[in-house]
Formats: sequence, structure tokens, C-alpha cells
Amino acid sequence: MSYLNKMYGRKRPSQPEAEFNKNPNRVTGGLKAQGVDTMVLVAEDGAQQELPTLQYVRSLEEQSKKQRAAINVLERKLTRLDAALQQLQSTFNRG
Repeated sequence: MSYLNKMYGRKRPSQPEAEFNKNPNRVTGGLKAQGVDTMVLVAEDGAQQELPTLQYVRSLEEQSKKQRAAINVLERKLTRLDAALQQLQSTFNRG
């Protein structure tokens, strides 16, 4: 698409999903660094309670989802390597 088409064309390309491509570890760290990871609720008697923000909880969920996916991949690789090792051991034990 040419520059003029991008600038003045009727059809605009869809917005990239940059939110989903971000590293969840950096998102969580950024929220903590900005100080928006928790909010403090003060009761009428003066008691304070810290609660995590919804955005911070979502970033932690995204982080754990990515970690679970990595663990699943590593477990599959480990299973394949175990099977290959068993096959090699049985081949050498016969000989």
C-alpha cells in the first residue's frame, strides 16, 4: 500500500495487537515500577487494606499462562528424549 493510500485511503489497516505481543514479565515489572500494582483501601476505622489492581492481576495471569505454555513444550521434549533414550538403551542391550 502506498503512502498516499495509507494516509487518505478509505480502508485503514487494522490496528496491530501490540498488547498481546508484549513480554508479560516486562509488563508486570512496569506496573510495579509505576506503583500501580496495588491500591490501598481505607476503612472508616482507619484500617488499611492493600489490593492488587485488575491490570496487575491480568499481567500476572498472562505471565503464568506463558510460563505454563513453556513448561508444556519442555515436558513434551523431555518425553521424546526419554523415549529416544529407552530405544537406544534397548538397542545396546541386545547387542
